[in-house]
Amino acid sequence: MPGPVESMGRLRVALDATPLLGTPTGVGVFAAHLLAALAQDPSLDLNAFAVSWRTRHDLADRVPTGVRTEQRAMPARPLHQAWSVTDHPRIERFLGGLDVVHGTNFTVPPSRRAGRVVTVHDLTCIRFPEMCQPATLRYPKLIERALADGAVVHTPSQFVAEEVREHFAAPRDQVVAIHSGVPSLPPPDHTAVPATVDLSRPYVLSVGTAEPRKDLPGLVAAFSAVAGGLDDLQLVLVGPDGWGSDALGEEISRSAARSRIVTTGFVSDPALAALLEGARALAYPSVYEGFGFPPLQAMAAGVPVITTSAGALRETCGGAALLVDPGDRDGLASALLAAVADEARRSILITAGRARSADFTWSATAQSMAALYRRVARS
Repeated sequence: MPGPVESMGRLRVALDATPLLGTPTGVGVFAAHLLAALAQDPSLDLNAFAVSWRTRHDLADRVPTGVRTEQRAMPARPLHQAWSVTDHPRIERFLGGLDVVHGTNFTVPPSRRAGRVVTVHDLTCIRFPEMCQPATLRYPKLIERALADGAVVHTPSQFVAEEVREHFAAPRDQVVAIHSGVPSLPPPDHTAVPATVDLSRPYVLSVGTAEPRKDLPGLVAAFSAVAGGLDDLQLVLVGPDGWGSDALGEEISRSAARSRIVTTGFVSDPALAALLEGARALAYPSVYEGFGFPPLQAMAAGVPVITTSAGALRETCGGAALLVDPGDRDGLASALLAAVADEARRSILITAGRARSADFTWSATAQSMAALYRRVARS
């Protein structure tokens, strides 16, 4: 009997695009760039859906040309509650006939016949539950249920793939690592940069939500340790408030260099491009990471990167960044000084970073993902 690809011509793929709604996050960046790259594949019939009652109609303005957004209303709270304990209602009830459904954010709807792929971005919920919000702590049961029901888990790195196999005792071929690409940015717009940032002075840039996993208080402490020897240097912290904002604020208030520490909140992509363009270095002292977009974006922009050896960052950065141990504030301070003031080291990092970032393309991601879709459809 012919499989879906042979019998239908185009593979019917439904992709959860809920992360495209609201304030962009790393998952939203992943979903948007993956969808745009998949839309270039003529063998795929793509339908983006949103598990949302009120904002699902906004999705049509967020997806690329050629991607459908046809669905019945999918109220988030009751559906997530139902899917955590039962196999109903199934995705076909809301979208019609499918070959594959891809859950892009730790959960994938049950299906009648469609193959299922679920993206697990990291296992923070298991490795560092104290750093998670209540909603995130539900992910392990969702992942376990998806694996038990035969879904294939996609991860953005080999590191996370091995974690999933180990923790859930998952068969090796049921967990597939496919690297993400480097998120593109529009041309820089200096007028969009918040006025609190003095672009005429040198600065170290940090990009990320103020949450414990990003260890922004540790970055502030490391910056404070070297700021005295770099009189004009600023630390610019870009990203929305989160459940680590209070700890960050307390560390800033204690810093002798607090007048040179700027928090911008969320900024637009043109503003981020402008901030990257002028940065002396990007600091990304994450305690744990499943992939890490900002370091690769900085490398692509020719900016030296300081980050940690935590999670997948060693795999992602591939020797093109200065790596320190998570939580090592002295090591982070030394790396900051080297990346900002050592011109020979900066030159090496810039060259290596540009080469490394070129290894990660969304076209390659989409090609591998489409192959995965065909595999699960035939299963």
